[in-house]
Amino acid sequence: MDVPPADTASLLEVRCYFVRHRNALLVRASFSPLFVDYYLHLMEIAAKHPPELDAMLKEALVGVVMHAASRPRNERHAWTVNFQHPLANFFVTADNTTAFVTGRVFTEDIKRAERNVFYAQAQKHPEEPRLSAIEIDGVDFLKAVEQFYERSEQRLARFFEHSPEDYVLISSQPDCDLPWLEGLTAEAVRTIDKTEEISLLEQRTYHWECGCTEARIYQVLAPHARHGLEELFAGDEFLKVTCPRCGKLYRAHREQFEAWLDDEKNQ
Repeated sequence: MDVPPADTASLLEVRCYFVRHRNALLVRASFSPLFVDYYLHLMEIAAKHPPELDAMLKEALVGVVMHAASRPRNERHAWTVNFQHPLANFFVTADNTTAFVTGRVFTEDIKRAERNVFYAQAQKHPEEPRLSAIEIDGVDFLKAVEQFYERSEQRLARFFEHSPEDYVLISSQPDCDLPWLEGLTAEAVRTIDKTEEISLLEQRTYHWECGCTEARIYQVLAPHARHGLEELFAGDEFLKVTCPRCGKLYRAHREQFEAWLDDEKNQ
């Protein structure tokens, strides 16, 4: 079920339609609300990406949200995509169980490789995660998602920018009219509600939220505390820990962390 967002978050509404007689799923959303909260988040963590990486991360958010919206409500999806030119890793995730969406880009300590690689994790609660990895071509993120559909999902999917920050994903379903889907143009998609019979299946809402907390940061640190807090903190009173999902900086104070460890042992 959709979870109400925090007071500071904006709702992203995603609509899913069935294209009758073509056997295709059409997903559409205007991402302006999510992008506003994404930029507010960057301001909060004092980060700014180069224009090329910023545009790619926004398309990554578009891709993962629209993919998640087309999937069952008890699934969560996380993608890590490595590009060699530009040299960067992108992480994005959309959780249908909480309606949380977040992501970030990594540019430090990225290994050189021969090909770009798309790592996808899907988890249907309460099952174990399903993992896949494929090699991809080019630097267009939405084209990379289309390759993920073709090579991992084993079906056809196409993205279109209906208008600035307004995107459409059309994916094949069983017995889809594949020549029709392959031949679609952006112009045809803009008038698809007039040329095709489409019916609304459902609406979902998402919002920018990582879900990281001080307690979750402590959980990340806990395995490193096995050799003692002195070695972990190196004489300092606190550690600076960055959330690996959204980039938010936390100060883990030694005294509070030690008290948390004691509580965990006593439970």
